[in-house]
Amino acid sequence: MKSHELRDLSLSELEARLKDEKEALVDFKFNKAIAGQIENPARIKSTRREIARLTTIINEKMSAE
Repeated sequence: MKSHELRDLSLSELEARLKDEKEALVDFKFNKAIAGQIENPARIKSTRREIARLTTIINEKMSAE
């Protein structure tokens, strides 16, 4: 999701999405550690960026309130 689309979401929706992304990142790292390789290694990088994007938008919304 692009950042302008994320800014339209509510704070609770953003936090839920952040939780899901963090769980996905843990799963990717676990699978990489166990299997030694994963299907799409670029997915880890994109998930980390999505987490950073969500965290930034959440902080912006909280500081605006």
